[in-house]
Amino acid sequence: MGTSLSGPEHLHDQHTPDRVRQRLEDGTPQSYLKDMVYGGIDGTITTFAIVAGVVGADLSAGIVVILGLANLIADGFSMAVSNFLGTRAEQQFLHMIRTEEEEQISLIPEGEREEIRQIYARKGFEGDLLEQVVEVITSDEKIWVDTMLTEEHGLLLEGPEPGRAAWWTFVAFLIAGIVPVTPFIVNLLVDGGISAPFLWSSVATGATFFAIGIYKARVVGANKIKSGIETVAVGGAAAIIAYGIGWLLRGVADSL
Repeated sequence: MGTSLSGPEHLHDQHTPDRVRQRLEDGTPQSYLKDMVYGGIDGTITTFAIVAGVVGADLSAGIVVILGLANLIADGFSMAVSNFLGTRAEQQFLHMIRTEEEEQISLIPEGEREEIRQIYARKGFEGDLLEQVVEVITSDEKIWVDTMLTEEHGLLLEGPEPGRAAWWTFVAFLIAGIVPVTPFIVNLLVDGGISAPFLWSSVATGATFFAIGIYKARVVGANKIKSGIETVAVGGAAAIIAYGIGWLLRGVADSL
């Protein structure tokens, strides 16, 4: 039998001085799980909501495909751009606060040292040890500023790259979002097609929600079944609302 990757021997190997030093030098690895889950769930929900609304309104399969694909591309792109701009805004905010702290250290160094002193006093440091900590931190301006960013402002020094965050959101949106409309596309392209396409769309969408929940749980170490059911419940609620609205308005299109 192989050694477990989470067993004592593996943990010991990962915490030798060389390994610890290497991890700190490499920095924190960035995860794009949030972007993928967010894009996948939103893509599935919004596309299936359109499918459910159109079916509820008793409109043709062609309209389902047209509206579904239009939403898939337009909304997916919109989400990717929004994620890009939001992630970049966080980076710009971090840069702004860093610049402010650098200016304050230059103008009022004693005041900024006092902030470091009080931050570490609240952590339990006192007396000569506290003064040594303050001296060490304030002797290097980068460490000094980094400490103020994390301890005073609660900011992360590293974050996801905006372009990659946007890309993963868009890809996940397209892959998951195409599922609800696929049975209707098949019906348009293949003679005979699929009977009860909305039923197959519902089943495939539910399976997609469940798969996204399981994937998320696998990455974060949560309960897979619970996470899958939770994701299905959220997506199902949105679909029921959309279908209900379409059903209530089913006669509007014919009267226009």
